[in-house]
Amino acid sequence: MDALRILIVGAGGVGGYFGARLARAGLPVTLVARGAHLDAIQRSGLRVSSTIEGDYTVKVEAVERPIDRPPADVILLSVKSFDTEAALTTAEPALGPETAVLSLQNGVVNVETVEARVGTARTLAGAAYVFAELIAPGVVSHRFLGRIAFGELDGRVTARAERLRAAFAGAGVPVEVSPDIRRVVWEKYLLICAQAAITAITGCPSGVVRAVPETWRLYRLLLEELAALAAASGVGLGPDVVDRILAAASALGPDTRSSLANDLAAGRRLELEALHGYAVRLGERLGVATPTLFAVYAALKPHLEGASPARSTPARGRGTA
Repeated sequence: MDALRILIVGAGGVGGYFGARLARAGLPVTLVARGAHLDAIQRSGLRVSSTIEGDYTVKVEAVERPIDRPPADVILLSVKSFDTEAALTTAEPALGPETAVLSLQNGVVNVETVEARVGTARTLAGAAYVFAELIAPGVVSHRFLGRIAFGELDGRVTARAERLRAAFAGAGVPVEVSPDIRRVVWEKYLLICAQAAITAITGCPSGVVRAVPETWRLYRLLLEELAALAAASGVGLGPDVVDRILAAASALGPDTRSSLANDLAAGRRLELEALHGYAVRLGERLGVATPTLFAVYAALKPHLEGASPARSTPARGRGTA
């Protein structure tokens, strides 16, 4: 059987890291990138600077648009939520009748967007657990974790899912095919929402957040509201979900932040609407009170579209995906 042809739309921290791992293992990977980042990859390859795996550079195909090539077997989406529609439009030339589209994005709304565009049969949902960020054109910094969970929307373990799992595993990426991917995606949503909120509004990394009892309590309050939203949405996360997510957050490195906190500090557009905005609107629709989530949303919304770099100093924090 031929190797999977994989197209990655969004070659930043998450897409760049996993794309480099797959390409390093010899899989035919194509990255979609733009501007100086695209030029750097085409000229010198994609460099990964990892505190876990060391530094390495991979020669990998990179294009601005995937035209004049066979359809991809799998399209991985790793763009910010506000770029999902544009990313799907960019990927259209590579979309064939059998192409699977896997969202590895933050939040729970992106899968709905993908499903509406390409159909349920071609949609896979997933969660990436990795702290990586693009620190310069053609350079990805990897600090922590690096695993993936994904699955079919109907819970079946299909041949295509097993084939993709084998590709990740062959590249040394810890990977799971989940028969309940909606639960998995929601559990990550809880973690990323709380982590993004606390590190953004305080400007502090995880170690400081955990050391201040009131701030750590705020983290729990956010998780409790999110867990109530999941329950009202019919997603069974279990009665211990808040304690489990807190345990996962406790294991994060003391200097970890979130991609949203980094974007806020750098004056970039925020992924706020797909995270905290979605939660607030869902609470209003389902009749679930979300006062803590609303406070975070309201505090960060003035920065939604980003700001001039002169108004803030970029942080060298660790991005979460």
